[in-house]
Amino acid sequence: MSTRQLHDMGVAELGRALAAKSVSSVEATQAFLARAKADAHGAFLVVDEDAALASAKAADAKRGAGVEGSDHPLLGMPIAHKDIFVTTESPTTAGSKMLQGYRSPFDATVVARLKAAGAVSLGKLNCDEFAMGSANENSAYGVVTNPWDAARVPGGSSGGTAAAVAARLVPAATGTDTGGSIRQPASFTGTTGIKPTYGVCSRFGMIAFASSLDQAGTIAHSAEDCALMLSAMSGFDERDATSVQRPPQDFHAQMLQARPGASASRPLEGLRIGLPKEFFPAALAADVGGRVREALAQMEKLGATLVDVSLPRTELSIPVYYIIAPAEASSNLSRFDGVRYGHRAAKYDDLLDMYKKSRSEGFGPEVKRRIMIGAYVLSHGYYDAYYLQAQKIRRMIADDFQACFQQCDLIAGPVAPTVAWKLGEQGDDPVKAYLADIFTLPGSLAGLPGMSVPAGLGDGGMPVGLQLLGNYFAEGALLHAAHALQQATDFHLQRPK
Repeated sequence: MSTRQLHDMGVAELGRALAAKSVSSVEATQAFLARAKADAHGAFLVVDEDAALASAKAADAKRGAGVEGSDHPLLGMPIAHKDIFVTTESPTTAGSKMLQGYRSPFDATVVARLKAAGAVSLGKLNCDEFAMGSANENSAYGVVTNPWDAARVPGGSSGGTAAAVAARLVPAATGTDTGGSIRQPASFTGTTGIKPTYGVCSRFGMIAFASSLDQAGTIAHSAEDCALMLSAMSGFDERDATSVQRPPQDFHAQMLQARPGASASRPLEGLRIGLPKEFFPAALAADVGGRVREALAQMEKLGATLVDVSLPRTELSIPVYYIIAPAEASSNLSRFDGVRYGHRAAKYDDLLDMYKKSRSEGFGPEVKRRIMIGAYVLSHGYYDAYYLQAQKIRRMIADDFQACFQQCDLIAGPVAPTVAWKLGEQGDDPVKAYLADIFTLPGSLAGLPGMSVPAGLGDGGMPVGLQLLGNYFAEGALLHAAHALQQATDFHLQRPK
């Protein structure tokens, strides 16, 4: 089997090849390591060759012995982790100078569960500093470029994850989504990404940005690949107070479960897909709107019914998010003070001066901006006027979704208003980048599961993503709908030249 054939395989296909022993984990790992080391997009921060090959050898031995777990679909599967998850094998920086060289004494729960399933970690992937950004231009370790066009951004904050999957450096990788940080980069790079319901994946060992919003997920080639990854990543974790107490879910089985009354030619029979008018404004780029409408028309052919709905507080999601998320960030990031770990200024006069200089040197501009916004809205005299009001509107946004789900099963629309923009294009105007999150923020504020599914190419041959949102714990329904679309189209098979 050639290297080209291997790197073109997704998780499901490569898993079948590994199970059939037509390729060994060592062979697959070596093939992907070679590509990772030749990364031209700035996606990988660390390639851990020795640890990866050791894990691959252990996976091959386990499969050969036929012991318990030797039939797991992720056994011997090369993956990589966003550098927001702590790992014992590689440094964890969260894309920040503040944590340069930090090595965790434990693995994040998501990392540990994938490791227990037999997945082979190739290393750590670049991201916006502390997951704050929509372009992956905020990392202290360099920008990530889009494999479809190196002059454009890959999206953020999981830009390294999306670029690595799109460039076929790895079949799948972990990411995090606070306000769209899995869905938007997946849309910009022609990959498939899923953010589960808040609480489905443990946040233990995931460096916090905004604790009431952060959620782990994955980016891969297809819905089937995402289902296999998410099944291994999810589940209750007593070390995370926000983890939902639900039994382990087999999302792959849920994805394959036929709908009542469905047929092979109409697998989405009876599925009601809501189209919020607020997700299709006049300002939506024509190429994005066109590709999304074409994908929805295909879903209609597969049996789905399109229903007009409304999410009237969509526009309010931007100010609400950019009050709540920075407020939580200012609290979470207060622990990085130069005392116990992380960056410490070389010269200072006293303890207070050390705090000031260490944080000034360690944090980048976007992180400082959000810390200052957060500290302001939480300060005396402004808490009630800003933070408390934002929380009230957040509840109203969640209620709007529940009203919609009385009329439909899933909600659909674009992931972003445009295709990926040019590098540096929005660097001088952060508000412009914030506005690009208009379609992903409402679902995040409500804690709902969401996906980005490739919907074809827009202007300049750049990918467009279809966003699918479900009600709480409707990951199976989301994956089923996305899988049906991908079985009928080749959008997800299109790749960068």
